[in-house]
Amino acid sequence: MTIEMKDILTFCCSAILFPLAWLMSKWLKIDFEGKGNPLTKAGILFSVNQMLYILIAMWALAAVPEKMLMVYAMIFGAHLMPFSWLYDSKSYLYFSIFIPIAALIIGLYFPPWVLAALMIVIEAIFSVCLQAECKRLK
Repeated sequence: MTIEMKDILTFCCSAILFPLAWLMSKWLKIDFEGKGNPLTKAGILFSVNQMLYILIAMWALAAVPEKMLMVYAMIFGAHLMPFSWLYDSKSYLYFSIFIPIAALIIGLYFPPWVLAALMIVIEAIFSVCLQAECKRLK
């Protein structure tokens, strides 16, 4: 039960996600700040609160490093739930429930690489569902 470099890299790689999202929004010509939306502050609060939850993953890294990825995936999935209200989105709601449960089950019974692969697949499916939901709204 030692902390490995791959565990530290997980945290380091997640640090670039917000700047990467901002860059992608510029590339796709999306209003990242939501200047015209009065609920933008709520969205920012929903995102920033995940920084507090990351302390749980840091504890898991120190206490049970082999389960840190599972905890991290569960935190990620659960943090999507308030966005279901913000965006009035069924996709956010369903995935906010499915991801933590799937991460718990897979994380308990399979090696971390299986969970990582599953999360990549889930995120791809989630993206397609969000895109379809947006097209239906138009």
